[in-house]
Amino acid sequence: MTKIYIAGPMSGLVDFNFPAFHRMAATFRAKGFEVVNPAEINANCSADWFGCLRADIRELVTCDAIVMLSGWEKSKGAKLEKHIADQLGMEIYL
Repeated sequence: MTKIYIAGPMSGLVDFNFPAFHRMAATFRAKGFEVVNPAEINANCSADWFGCLRADIRELVTCDAIVMLSGWEKSKGAKLEKHIADQLGMEIYL
């Protein structure tokens, strides 16, 4: 089973953009993917950005692929996650 990570903007968005993360997770789970969803990893919205990103990257490197949510290009964290995925040779869904 392919394990996929969801990356996208969170900071400064309404509800940290969690609804978009959850919709994408549901879409890929329905297709049979194992999904790593940062909105589930970092459900505590009061955590600091660096701590959240560290937890996310720890999970990202266990995945086979990454899917980029709309607006990822404006997110410092999502751009870093895509860079890591690129360097690891992961499949990237834009």
